[in-house]
Amino acid sequence: MGAKLRPIREADIPHIEAGASTLEGLGHFQWFGFRTFHRMRERVAQDGYLGQEGGAFVVESTGAVAGYVTWVKHSWGPESSWNWTIGIILFPEFRGRGIGTAAQKDLVEYLFAHTRAERIQASTDIQNVAEQRALEKAGFQREGILRRAQWRMGEWHDQVLYAVVRERRAPGS
Repeated sequence: MGAKLRPIREADIPHIEAGASTLEGLGHFQWFGFRTFHRMRERVAQDGYLGQEGGAFVVESTGAVAGYVTWVKHSWGPESSWNWTIGIILFPEFRGRGIGTAAQKDLVEYLFAHTRAERIQASTDIQNVAEQRALEKAGFQREGILRRAQWRMGEWHDQVLYAVVRERRAPGS
């Protein structure tokens, strides 16, 4: 079962909201409590959720909204040292089928093809072995542990940092 990335449309938001509004829909690694999707609606109406500082795509599988991917600018120092940080929300019925791996791989290819980013990174909970495997299959390398980096469900959680860098090409190739 494959994944297809495409811009988010207004009609997708109710599906995203239904899938990402409960602990059961998100899973305990992504549950940060109830939230509004008002900002997503604003961004879709304003710029299609595609901007210079980041964006989002729907992950579609067999014609259904399977989840969504995001990217946001992150800096490691001055403004010239930016990279993308990506994330994914995949709804339960689409997990464990390689859709997340394919979506993240496609997002990396898209961002390297259409932006000047040299580095794309992602982090996940140290206990989220499925996402760690998906990132590795998508070409990411494990870089280290961010200790007590994420507050979720009443306690601090360690995160694992992953990244992929743009391939260097030989001059003239």
